[in-house]
Amino acid sequence: MAADQDPIPREALPPRWGLAELRPDRFTYRHSRPPIELIAEMTAADRSHPGLGICRCWELRYRYFLADRTITESIGRVSTQRAAIDGLLECMHRVHDTVSAADDAIEVGEVLDSVSLSDLVPNGLSRPK
Repeated sequence: MAADQDPIPREALPPRWGLAELRPDRFTYRHSRPPIELIAEMTAADRSHPGLGICRCWELRYRYFLADRTITESIGRVSTQRAAIDGLLECMHRVHDTVSAADDAIEVGEVLDSVSLSDLVPNGLSRPK
């Protein structure tokens, strides 16, 4: 991904979502109502099996804002930046398609907890023809 390129093109975003932060090791998307942020950040793969040879992965989190505090919850971890982008986009679509109340942080959490990141893992190597 080029340094000046958004991870997710603007035209691919669901309504009311926009890029809030872009760094080489982290990107954040923000939704206006309900106020929520989805974060993908590169982190140490300290919980992966040593035989896999993965030293870095991407952690997906969401952050929501209550009257007097900010809550951050983990969605999960994926091995590649592409999987992180796909995971955030899936989360955005789920929130857009499912959450009806403008300020229901509980409902947003339930929706995001139902996202399966295992669907983003390749299901095998492609075979040459």
